[in-house]
Amino acid sequence: MKTLVLAELDHGSVSETTLRAVTAAAQRGAPVDLLVFDAQSAEPAAQVAGIERVLVAQAGAPDTLTPETIARQLRALAGDYSTIVAAHRTPGRGALPRAAALTGAAFVADVIAFPDSTHVVRGLYAGSVLATVATGSVPLFATIRASSFAPASATGGAAGLVTLDPVEPFGGTRLVERRAAGQSGRDLSSARFVVSGGRGLGSKENMERLGNLADRLGAALGASRAAVDAGYAPNTAQVGQTGKIVAPDVYLAFGISGAIQHLAGMKDAKLIVAVNKDPDAPIFSVADIGVVGDLFDVVGQLEARIGAVA
Repeated sequence: MKTLVLAELDHGSVSETTLRAVTAAAQRGAPVDLLVFDAQSAEPAAQVAGIERVLVAQAGAPDTLTPETIARQLRALAGDYSTIVAAHRTPGRGALPRAAALTGAAFVADVIAFPDSTHVVRGLYAGSVLATVATGSVPLFATIRASSFAPASATGGAAGLVTLDPVEPFGGTRLVERRAAGQSGRDLSSARFVVSGGRGLGSKENMERLGNLADRLGAALGASRAAVDAGYAPNTAQVGQTGKIVAPDVYLAFGISGAIQHLAGMKDAKLIVAVNKDPDAPIFSVADIGVVGDLFDVVGQLEARIGAVA
């Protein structure tokens, strides 16, 4: 049987998190289809490498879809698939558990690997424990941790397009308003370079200084939960188990001690550089490069070096 991926869109194109979900789905060793709810995105979706078919749903305008309606569409398709996958983000977290309940099937969250056709691997206790879960459920509904998988190529594919029969939208709830959270600078979730600050910065003004440095370095600005709780940065900047999960090429951490919840959100970065005055800070246990010293001295040296290059 096949594997189905629930697509997320980014300005009419398939999002990077969906491309990572395609890679995850391919680990099941079966042909992969992609489900979209916007006919205009079908052609770009058909170009994704590794996709056999693009299913175009007719369940109402994409910007009015509710998780319940998406779940109805997934239930209608469930009999054709052994696995239904989505990124562990708002659309998938909302729709897949509902679809699993409607179908009487199993749901597994935050999967980091599919070792074979009957097992999944997921993290527990903020990633400090890895659990291998066996399931005979068909279909299996699973959300995946996007940072654990490389993105599939957005081009090179030639999938066929299939228009689905309409499903009746769920009428018990309706989307009244969608409001984007304020965010400045580069998108944190998909950034290849992240500069993060912790409570050690001491003030909102110092976080803004770090944000200026991030902009000059071409990086996205992140923050620890402690820094967010202190009011230094908005919630949209939080990295960690209860914030955003990131896996950039470089993660530069200033004044972050490294609570386990924060480490769960950034430990998949390819290169981790930590600056902290406490030599016993837990973040040094995952850092590739550790600098014990005053973070403001390091920030100042970086600012001077960038100014000299400019």
